[in-house]
Amino acid sequence: MDLCLTPKMAAEVTLQPIRRFHPDGAILFSDILIIPFGLGQSVRFEEGIGPVLEPLDTTSDLSRLSLDQSWSRIEATYETVSRVREDLPDDVTLIGFAGAPWTVATYMIEGRSSKDYAKTKLWAFSDPKGFSELMDLLIEATIRHLKAQIRAGAQVVKLFDSWAGVLAPDQFEAWTIDPMRRIVAGVKEDHPDVPIIGFPRGAGIQYKAFAERAGVDAVAIDTSVPTDWVAREIQPITPVQGNLDPIALVSGGDALIRAVDRIRGDLENGPFIFNLGHGVIPSTPPENVEKLARLLRSPR
Repeated sequence: MDLCLTPKMAAEVTLQPIRRFHPDGAILFSDILIIPFGLGQSVRFEEGIGPVLEPLDTTSDLSRLSLDQSWSRIEATYETVSRVREDLPDDVTLIGFAGAPWTVATYMIEGRSSKDYAKTKLWAFSDPKGFSELMDLLIEATIRHLKAQIRAGAQVVKLFDSWAGVLAPDQFEAWTIDPMRRIVAGVKEDHPDVPIIGFPRGAGIQYKAFAERAGVDAVAIDTSVPTDWVAREIQPITPVQGNLDPIALVSGGDALIRAVDRIRGDLENGPFIFNLGHGVIPSTPPENVEKLARLLRSPR
């Protein structure tokens, strides 16, 4: 959290891969749990465990959260955005981001990563009014957070719904698509021309419903989605972003070349942003990233 909220260091972390690999876009160094921290929830990271939060157990715990009292704790994020935008080349896009409400809610309720999200789902099923109060607060906070990043210099924003894939279709509609649609509408009120990318990781065939109804300007796809299906079903609706397997980037060699060729072959005839299907693995050799950059700049 200290690194995320120290603008000089967070800006440097954002800029280092731009200087080394020269991609077309930079994504802000931050974390999806900035929002619960800004709402007043305790958030820390433990080595070998990951994020640890003071969990919300009942609707009465929502009284611990406030959109105003603790928000100043995260405002350094917007200074980071300004610093990065000032130092980026004009032709490199700066992407801001936030966690989507469903995913952020799982951490807030479970207190850490979960295998089954049972506590979160149980709350949503047994107390829909209380769960809706939390989701409404997260939607409002996310709109505020994204708008502030845009005012500070972000030219595109992205919403990460990392655990959308655990939801059944009716839940996916209620807790992924509807909140995303409301956030997009809220941001577009003030910034109608800023593109918004949505990433409902693990959505499978529900990616199509998401593309049709979430209101986003582009859809990021994870590694499990066949790119030929994406070309048929998603690209006619909206641009797509993705979806190289991060392990292929760790591996390098022929596996990386084949994967890049397949993705480009299937998707480059429509609106497309090449990206990984999820985050960079810490063990990734930097020379493999350099090789990927060369591959993408070369003609097929």
